[in-house]
Amino acid sequence: MHTPAQAPDGAPPQDAAAPAPASPPGHPGPEEEPAQPGPEAGADAAPAVPAARRTADGYLRAGFPWYGLDEAFTGPRWLMQVGTAADGTVEHGSVGHGDEPTVRSEATGAAERERFAVVITVASNPNRRSGDGTGVLEATSVSSAAWLAGSGLLGFTWPGQMDHSLRSSWLDQQTETAWELADDLDGPDWSSLSLPVDGVPTPFHYRESEFGWVLAGSTSSGVHLGAYGRGMSAYGLAFSEVKDVAAYE
Repeated sequence: MHTPAQAPDGAPPQDAAAPAPASPPGHPGPEEEPAQPGPEAGADAAPAVPAARRTADGYLRAGFPWYGLDEAFTGPRWLMQVGTAADGTVEHGSVGHGDEPTVRSEATGAAERERFAVVITVASNPNRRSGDGTGVLEATSVSSAAWLAGSGLLGFTWPGQMDHSLRSSWLDQQTETAWELADDLDGPDWSSLSLPVDGVPTPFHYRESEFGWVLAGSTSSGVHLGAYGRGMSAYGLAFSEVKDVAAYE
């Protein structure tokens, strides 16, 4: 396995600042990761706001189309964060739908109260420079989208039987598992699921866990899609190109 790309030292601070995991082999090395509430957020914590209501600026700089749920979804939509390469090029980003998730113990029943789906768009990029500009990273792929989706779901998960002080170790362990799963999309942990993308049936890799569901696939427009969620069935989702990013602000 190749050496993971690390976020640059000058990466912007996150408002909801749980440490973001390092990028896995062959996956994006973003300057910004999906915002995650910190480990001090307990069961009674106030709802966190993903990416502190980021503006659309980063999304508008992207040289690829963004995807979200299609018009059949009529609930709230919100921006999360974009991830950038060492030269500032936007490589991927996330948009949310439904209830804004918080990191809460599964013992609180949050999985039943919060219904959300996050859609991740990853640019198809065969030529990616390392953070120090001296090397070339592996191209983005469906596995890139699968890892970002898996690690994103973990960011809003807290096993009910676990002490707060142990969450960092648990998150590291689960993130490593997410890397391995993302690099084995043909393995037994994944099943196949066909969902519409711009009205066209598109194959996705899909898996469920006690924390929620994750899926990943590619589109005919040259981007890879990942998604994760809880409380909203993945089987009824449909994706379409985001025509107006302002609809998510």
